[in-house]
Amino acid sequence: MSIPSTSSPVSDSAARILELVTSGWIASAVNAAAELGVADAMSEAPMSVEEIAERVGADAEALHRLLRACADLGIVEELPGRNFSLTGLGTALRGDAPDSMRNYARWMAGPDEGSTMAHLAEAVRTGGPVWEAVHGAPVWEHMRANPGSASSYNLGMTDLSAQLTRSLVKEYDFRDRDLLVDVGGGRGQLLALLLSAHPHLRGVLHDQPEVVARTEPLLARPGIAERCRVEGGDFFSSVPSGGDTYLLAQVIHNWGDDDAERIITNCRRSMEPRGRVLLAEMVVPEGPEPSRTAKFMNLSMLAHCGGKQRTRTEFAALFERSGLRLNRIVPGSGVSVVEGVLA
Repeated sequence: MSIPSTSSPVSDSAARILELVTSGWIASAVNAAAELGVADAMSEAPMSVEEIAERVGADAEALHRLLRACADLGIVEELPGRNFSLTGLGTALRGDAPDSMRNYARWMAGPDEGSTMAHLAEAVRTGGPVWEAVHGAPVWEHMRANPGSASSYNLGMTDLSAQLTRSLVKEYDFRDRDLLVDVGGGRGQLLALLLSAHPHLRGVLHDQPEVVARTEPLLARPGIAERCRVEGGDFFSSVPSGGDTYLLAQVIHNWGDDDAERIITNCRRSMEPRGRVLLAEMVVPEGPEPSRTAKFMNLSMLAHCGGKQRTRTEFAALFERSGLRLNRIVPGSGVSVVEGVLA
């Protein structure tokens, strides 16, 4: 006689929550593959686990576990005989790929980012960043005091910005622009792309002195170098004057409204009368329509630095505070361009 089962299947809701709360394992697996340089060691041709393990300096059995998990994500393909090949998706984890996201993957599941987002509930509870409580100093002070963290962050953000802002080169019309000042432009990757695509443009790269001390080799190429200059400084104090276009690509989301106003106001004071301030940002929808990356990045800004992703209404209010008016938003496939002109 069998005993009737009192158990019931896992509900769809419970299964979905399980999937969501374990999604951090996915990020950790991608991070591990990026950290080990798995994609750089592989090719589209089949390779044995043992050969890959030797190349990346890993335990073969443990790597086998990692690669089987990555195969379920489409990063590699699992083949008979403990062999694997790299997929088209997986090539984006190569350090030398044009669309590389390897450094961003290393940052996102690394110790600095992971330990901060583990305290998201506290950020929501208090309404402010938790980075200082976790790491002992505000985020930008921590970066200055910890070169390893700063390097990991800067490399990761370079990967992210390169992909999200790439569409700006074609989707915004620079034909009537002359002098473009890239404020907070990092090492100049985006500025180099813009100057390459628009031969009539001149450019100024502006960021902290220690950042612009190591500019992208692209800026030194003939045809670009003579149209570009580099200036170190603090955008809270001043920005280079005389530009007709001031670009802040994924800069303003790092700051709350008061600090953002100071930065934009300095751009407005320095620009020509026909000037424009361009914010390359993800725009959060006003209503309930989905925008997963922008909405989750909004939470990241809260936890890390007290910044935020903004809606159209919030951008309009920020421009008004800074002596500008929102002229238009040019949608992009990565980020949108939020354009401000003199009020």
